[in-house]
Amino acid sequence: MTFRENRQVRLVARPRGIPQAEHFSLVTEPVAAPGKGDILIANRYLSVDPAQRGWANDEGNYGAPVPLDTPMRALAVGEILESNVPEFRPGEHVYGWFGWQRYCVTAPQSVLRRVAASPLPLSANLSVLGMNGITAYLAFHGLGDPKAGEHVLVSTAAGSVGSFVGQLARIAGCRAVGLTSSADKVALAKARYGYQDMINYREASDLAGAIRAACPDGNDIFFDNTGGPIADAAIRTMRLGGRVIQCGTAANASWSPVPTGPRPEREILTRRLRWSGFIIFDHLAEFETAAARLAELALAGKIVHDEEILPGLEHAPGAIAQLYRGENRGKLMIAVD
Repeated sequence: MTFRENRQVRLVARPRGIPQAEHFSLVTEPVAAPGKGDILIANRYLSVDPAQRGWANDEGNYGAPVPLDTPMRALAVGEILESNVPEFRPGEHVYGWFGWQRYCVTAPQSVLRRVAASPLPLSANLSVLGMNGITAYLAFHGLGDPKAGEHVLVSTAAGSVGSFVGQLARIAGCRAVGLTSSADKVALAKARYGYQDMINYREASDLAGAIRAACPDGNDIFFDNTGGPIADAAIRTMRLGGRVIQCGTAANASWSPVPTGPRPEREILTRRLRWSGFIIFDHLAEFETAAARLAELALAGKIVHDEEILPGLEHAPGAIAQLYRGENRGKLMIAVD
């Protein structure tokens, strides 16, 4: 048996709000041999996602809190090294719930999908072919019901989900306007992500006025990853029969106590809006189909995907905070050294 040392990033303290580096610890221990019905995976890339804030906290959220002193819950892509499961073979690459660690011994239920051979880099399975690309594709088409000529507004437009929404809107024949947090991201979203206009919300003294100026004819679809003041302003730009896709609430650092703001119910009523929440884990059965379609678009050059890869597990403890500060350019992930 080959001796292997596992390096893990464990959650060791419960944050209130956005997890910081001090809430995690790096631990090294021997790798256990896979038991009956288990596979041993060598992780290659680890995902950093907004949902990890909720999993690290002890508040009500989708997915139970991560137990303290265990590896941080995370999606990852890796290679099977050993298998005691006939349908999984050593040498295969898989995508699933393998955590922030170098090696993972797990049952097949943790695998979300096999990674098909592709000219795309392996890391693409955490970006355009992973949760972010699949979220954008299924939410935009499934809840947005886009039609050519419609107007689309997107928050965090240069982020790991929003960057795909703008491109999908362009492919669908829609006009897309995005909101982001810096001049660099404004330029990037216009040049690469399909947006016809952008708003730097940090520089807008009158956010509602800035949205109305960029969207003078109103919006049919609002794809929201933030909630908060952006959502308060955007909801008042919706056209009759508009669709709001609630995909995230990044603007709210904590939900205890519950934050308050302008009431949206009058806008929902008078504009006849459809406001729907989207959580990707409700759609696992659609992963394969969506990933295959996104691979076609990427290989045809119709969708681009940008990635920021942090070199080594030592960068993981501060990565969630980095994500919420908006410092990443594209999908944030960690390369396992």
